[in-house]
Amino acid sequence: MRQYSRSAAAAVALAATARAASSSSLSSVCTVANVQAALPANGTLNGISMIPSTVTAKTATSGSTDYCAVSVSYVHTGTTNEIELNYAFPSPDDFSNRFYVAGGFGYSLSSTATGGLDYGAVGGATSAGYGALNGTTVDEVNLAGNGTINWDPIYMFAYQALGELTTIGKPITRAFYGLDDDAKVYTYYEGCSDGGRQGMSQIQRYGDEYDGAIIGAPAFRYGQQQVNHLFSSVVEQTLGYYPPTCEMEKIVNATIDACDPLDGRTDGVISRSDLCQLEFNLTSIIGESYYCAAETSTSLGFNFNKRNDGTSTSYTPAQSGNVTAEGVAVAQAIYDGLFNSAGERAYLSYQIGAEFTDGETSYDNSTGTWGVDIPSTGGEFVTRFIELVELSNLDNLNNAMVRYMDTLQTTLPDLTTFKSSGGKILHYHGESDPSVPTASSIHYWQSVKSIMYPGISTSKAIDDMKSWYQLYLVPGAAHCGRNTLQPNGPFPEDNMATMIKWVESGVQPTGLNATVDAGTYDGEVQSLCQFPKRPLWKNDKWTCESDEEGADTFYYTFPAFKVPIY
Repeated sequence: MRQYSRSAAAAVALAATARAASSSSLSSVCTVANVQAALPANGTLNGISMIPSTVTAKTATSGSTDYCAVSVSYVHTGTTNEIELNYAFPSPDDFSNRFYVAGGFGYSLSSTATGGLDYGAVGGATSAGYGALNGTTVDEVNLAGNGTINWDPIYMFAYQALGELTTIGKPITRAFYGLDDDAKVYTYYEGCSDGGRQGMSQIQRYGDEYDGAIIGAPAFRYGQQQVNHLFSSVVEQTLGYYPPTCEMEKIVNATIDACDPLDGRTDGVISRSDLCQLEFNLTSIIGESYYCAAETSTSLGFNFNKRNDGTSTSYTPAQSGNVTAEGVAVAQAIYDGLFNSAGERAYLSYQIGAEFTDGETSYDNSTGTWGVDIPSTGGEFVTRFIELVELSNLDNLNNAMVRYMDTLQTTLPDLTTFKSSGGKILHYHGESDPSVPTASSIHYWQSVKSIMYPGISTSKAIDDMKSWYQLYLVPGAAHCGRNTLQPNGPFPEDNMATMIKWVESGVQPTGLNATVDAGTYDGEVQSLCQFPKRPLWKNDKWTCESDEEGADTFYYTFPAFKVPIY
């Protein structure tokens, strides 16, 4: 990637190209002819052959913003499967020399191209060659037939489609606005959950294309992460106890009440799950009473395929009783995480105080008993991606990590290309995430530190990392959002503004702004702590302090595997 200095001459040149672009009207640049002329010539991007005859261009409006909606297709050189790209080009007056890529969720890629308009950025979306623009999810097309993996869509979903969307889109952007070939176009990525994993795939494999990446709760390490969704059900089956949903809710809420004050402020939020793990014993809840009214509820699936998205509606009767030793044993085993038969740790689990989403049981009205309720997040992954069939059996959990090591695992720890190109990462994760364990993000951050900073002290490595890679835990937050069980918790809402200042103006964040929108502290903006520092309420304000014992509770090794788990 061409390196750009921040000299006065470079700034003048950039301003000149921006003025040249803004002198044109939207209607004058939003033409098929202009887009066709802007396409990179075939042969300039290895493996990419553009199809100029597929270009469409028309003015459109998103909210109150006018833009040029462009569509164009390409093929991988030597093949015939067309991949459609959609781009949204802001008016030349609004264009700020930026390109924006948004992540999807579940097994979906983002299907809208307009996400960058608020930032004066060109945005894009891709069909990935299997209909992603129309909502087709990769699990609909991952099998060519029972027992046979259809690898092309998996590679495209895993990383290739977004990488090509970007490498094609940036030269089109320069030419569309009449910029010089070497004009700087700041390129940003933003996504959470699998959208976070998709973002990690981009900075791992296309590091010199991106300037900034905002990564939330990335669902990487598929071989462990997706199968981990089944772990809670396995715990219940192994211990032979299927706790009523109300009992588990009581255990979580009692834990929140007990651990809330450990951070120094009683506000209904566990800001220090590490202290909760060190100082609180779940057995103290045994015997406490619980009650839940009867209800009819709908649980959301993982947005797998459109034929079966995992949603279900169920009726549960009124529940009352006292927390049992068996229920606490289930909760503790889930929080402890997965071990093999030799007692060696195989994977981590959720922070204490996180909701037991994967451990929810189902009520059988015909027998009046509670039983296992396998979540679609794990069940369908095992059947379609591991057993390679469309049946719902779970007999074989072998080879998940190895099979998708070079695609969905997404844990390459060497980010040298991204770092050396000047790239920045804002990585955040809800501390009470019940879907992707919070420590999963910390483990990857640790892996990057150990691979990229061998032989130097931890303090020096951390000090250098914060100049380009910052990790934040969001107190009380759930998966990619606020937590209904801890509604007074903060959540970051202006990440792109922070990233743009960092990348374009050199303003390195010292914290990440997060806003409270409920309760006594509604409207309060907290500055989240960069991990490994931990928050503490002292002298009527939040401080970030070093606490090695607390930070150590987030660190794991996995001796059950004989290969490194990054």
